[in-house]
Amino acid sequence: MQDEIQDRLRQSDVIDPARAAAGLAMLGLAAEVSPGDALPPFFHQLYFWQARPPAQLGRDGHPKTGGIIPDMGLPRRMWAGGALEFHAPLRAGLAAEKVTTLENSSRKQGRSGPLGFVRLRHEISQGGQLCVTEYQDLVYREDPAPGARLPTPPRAREEALRRESRSFDSTLLFRYSALTFNGHRIHYDLDYARSVEGYDGLVVHGPLLAQMLMLMAERELGRLGRFSFRATAPLMHFEPAELCWGGDGNLWVRAPDGRQNMIAEAG
Repeated sequence: MQDEIQDRLRQSDVIDPARAAAGLAMLGLAAEVSPGDALPPFFHQLYFWQARPPAQLGRDGHPKTGGIIPDMGLPRRMWAGGALEFHAPLRAGLAAEKVTTLENSSRKQGRSGPLGFVRLRHEISQGGQLCVTEYQDLVYREDPAPGARLPTPPRAREEALRRESRSFDSTLLFRYSALTFNGHRIHYDLDYARSVEGYDGLVVHGPLLAQMLMLMAERELGRLGRFSFRATAPLMHFEPAELCWGGDGNLWVRAPDGRQNMIAEAG
């Protein structure tokens, strides 16, 4: 159930154990979840779907802007980063509520053209207790001009205390899109990703990379209290990547050519 009024969206959902188990299976982890179990960090992404009819979707498969997210006339959407505070575990089998608030939005002129910036605040509660506060940063931009030069991506750090190699394929991207009800076509429609948005392949979801880094951080630090991340360059589905732990809560994703796809900090 959802109720949207201008700059606020209120949704309710039941944290289905089967969906959490499917999320674990997708990630190659033990897939047994019972009612009352604490969910891994960031698994609230699997719930609170915004199920809109086709007429309310944009060309990219996302819900059209103009509701809680203002329409700035820029067609390309990217999840640029975010920050999370974990106050209490979200537990399977119980009802939960998510309140989304528009923190701010602005349109600015960048080196590559106009950019739209949106920050949303999500608050997820169970039984009247706040469990997660999440700040989500979105960027909107114009379509790429034919033959336009892509910005030079940053180089990832080479030294790391721990590395985990991960591969991505269209099946993994499809399953993550399905579990999060993410209709963004850059993750499953290769022709669209290449011909309309100018990518070399299917784009690995930023929040999927962040999810993997969160689980890595949890293995190193135990239960997380906070996590922030920023996407710095897209990763394609045909590229293996390294999840890197640098100590002191610092993490990053490194592509095969050495470019940095994401940086994060956990505590």
